[in-house]
Amino acid sequence: MKSDFLTYQAQTTPHPLGMEVHYAKGSYIYDTQNKRYLDFVAGVSACSLGHQHPRVNQAIKEQLDTYSHVMVYGEYAQNPAVAFCKLLAQHLPPTLQKTYLVNSGTEATEGALKLARRVTGRSQFISCYNAYHGNTMGSMSVMGFEERKQIFRPLLPDVDFITFNNLEDIEKVTTQTAGVIVESIQGGAGFIEPQNGFLTLLKARCEAVGALLIIDEIQPGFGRTGKLFGFENYQVVPDILVMGKGMGGGMPVGAFTSRSEYMDLLSDQPKLGHITTFGGHPVIAAACLATLQEILETDLMPAAIRKEKLFRSLLVHPLIEEIRGKGLMLAALVPSAEITNEVIFKCQDKGLILFWLLFESRAIRITPPLTISEDEIREGCAIILEALDEVNRNRTSSS
Repeated sequence: MKSDFLTYQAQTTPHPLGMEVHYAKGSYIYDTQNKRYLDFVAGVSACSLGHQHPRVNQAIKEQLDTYSHVMVYGEYAQNPAVAFCKLLAQHLPPTLQKTYLVNSGTEATEGALKLARRVTGRSQFISCYNAYHGNTMGSMSVMGFEERKQIFRPLLPDVDFITFNNLEDIEKVTTQTAGVIVESIQGGAGFIEPQNGFLTLLKARCEAVGALLIIDEIQPGFGRTGKLFGFENYQVVPDILVMGKGMGGGMPVGAFTSRSEYMDLLSDQPKLGHITTFGGHPVIAAACLATLQEILETDLMPAAIRKEKLFRSLLVHPLIEEIRGKGLMLAALVPSAEITNEVIFKCQDKGLILFWLLFESRAIRITPPLTISEDEIREGCAIILEALDEVNRNRTSSS
């Protein structure tokens, strides 16, 4: 299977990990040799409730037996999508009322950018250096990492960048700005939290000049930071909310939410201002609804903070310089990219799945399912410490 994978399926890197997956259950993935791997990545924050969660699986199966795709997005009223959007609105600030369902986080970003231009009549976007909002052309235009996008230029014009947490840079937001797009916690940059009221001051500046604040919750969203959305930790409410990944319990989905009067602009002058065939797909929406219900009806959100404290108490090692992030969106920073690579590969050999971050090469991603148990956390952290000890011994002996 690995040979066919490399031959027939397009790759994202020259050297993918290439694990041959047999099945997955709970916090574990099993390969075709039936080796068990504890999953500290959760499909890069997508599998909020772990693998094969019974509530999500049951919702999918019931919807498959009822109906699947019946019409392009927005024409028919379909219960799973309607119920999800209603429940979401009930747990958001009142200015975030109406949701447009799409198929991925990057599509949600594209929709949010279009909406900001439609509402304001302006063209400029401002993003942050080392930001990541997706990889389609519009989303890539607001990616703050030139190395990854230079080869694909020209991209969207009229995009400027500021430094996350730099309060002076906020002045770059002007009456020419349609929207400022920012992650509530910078993901690819190294799980960097906002400081010194950065998001609050950024929102105030947007309000002063008539720009819209777009907050990207694709990674932090749906309980991962101890709140339903990361922005709730930082006393700010976006004008447009972008989400994806964890909202579908492992199924492909994205969405953006804003005021009703803003969202209604996409349906007229011109009509079909934003369209998608499969957005709001009933089977996917059923999975989203089940996932959201489970997160809201259990203690998974407060437990994420307790589990963060456990991770921080266990991951103490001379090679760990810092642990960044919040809840179960954590990154262990080590001295070099070489150490990051060694640890990730050693841990996979030992039966633990870790991963990288996009732009911070010294970071080891730790984003397990919200459902992970404390015993599983202890099991995985012991493997990380064992791998770090081996790396440390090798470094000492070679020097």
